[in-house]
Amino acid sequence: MNEQQTQVSHLGVVWKSLAVAFGMLVFVFVGLVPLYNLICDWTGLTGRTAGKYEVTDTSIVEDRIIKVQFLANNNGDMPWVFKPLETSVEVHPGEAKTVYFHAKNNTSIEMVAQAVPSVSPFQITEYFHKTECFCFEQQPLQAGESVDMGLQFIVDQDIPEEVNLITLSYTLFDITQVAKAN
Repeated sequence: MNEQQTQVSHLGVVWKSLAVAFGMLVFVFVGLVPLYNLICDWTGLTGRTAGKYEVTDTSIVEDRIIKVQFLANNNGDMPWVFKPLETSVEVHPGEAKTVYFHAKNNTSIEMVAQAVPSVSPFQITEYFHKTECFCFEQQPLQAGESVDMGLQFIVDQDIPEEVNLITLSYTLFDITQVAKAN
């Protein structure tokens, strides 16, 4: 094999490697999320809540109290302050309750965030209904700006009797680049 054939052979390996790397990136950023969502929907093991809930039954179970606690986390290097204004509340099943989370952009630039919820224990996700939530929308904040963001929820009247504590956790993601691209 001469030097020119060796260079052509090496160039082919480089192009094939780049194609494989590109294919992997496409899978991670395009295919993995739908695949993850499909597996989560199929198994029900995520703790993710459904979207906006429309109230149809307004009855309240007065003789039962459920404690709902709230957690807030920042993903990765998200520099915002993000926290619940109340760490827990007590609600009667069927009762609409409103709580607030505080967010502050501590940077010198405008940023956009998205909150992703998770409910624990994950088996009760079908009994925890958000009627209004800051997580339904992107949250743009100017440099140094802060906001109190509302969450209105209802714990379903049919929640299993053994459940007395629900934990709602939000993770705040920086989606500034994605929001600018749209």
